[in-house]
Amino acid sequence: MSNAASGIAVNDNCKAKFLELKAKRNHRYIVFKIEDATQQVVVEKLGAPNDKYEDLIASLPASECRYAVFDLDFTTNENCQKSKIIFIAWAPDTSRVRSKMVYASSKDRFRKELDGVQVELQATDLSEMSYDIVKERAISL
Repeated sequence: MSNAASGIAVNDNCKAKFLELKAKRNHRYIVFKIEDATQQVVVEKLGAPNDKYEDLIASLPASECRYAVFDLDFTTNENCQKSKIIFIAWAPDTSRVRSKMVYASSKDRFRKELDGVQVELQATDLSEMSYDIVKERAISL
C-alpha cells in the first residue's frame, strides 16, 4: 500500500506480524525500517515473547530512524494488570535529515495501518523513551 505523501509503501508482512503481536502475543516488539531500495516499510526485527523493553531499546540504531511497536505489560496504580501496544517513532538527532523527513512524512499513514496501537511516542534520544516515560504514558491513557 503506497503512502501518497511520501511515496512509501507498507510491506504486507508488517501488518501480518503486527496482528500476530496483537492477537497471539508471539512477539514482544517489532522494529520496522524504510528500505531505501524498495521505498517500503519492512519488518527489521521481531522480539521474542519474553524479551524486555531494554531489548527493544538495544535494537534501535543510534543514528538511523526506525518505527517500533512494543506490547507493554504493566500494573496500574490501582494494582490492575494491563497491556497496551506502544508505537514509537525513533528519529535520533544524529540521523540524516532526509531520513528524518521521510520517516516523519510516512509516520501517520503507517501508524494507521497498525490497528490497535494505543499509545504513540516520538523520540530523538533515549532519554525521551525511557521505560518510566512509556509506562507513565500508558497509565495516563
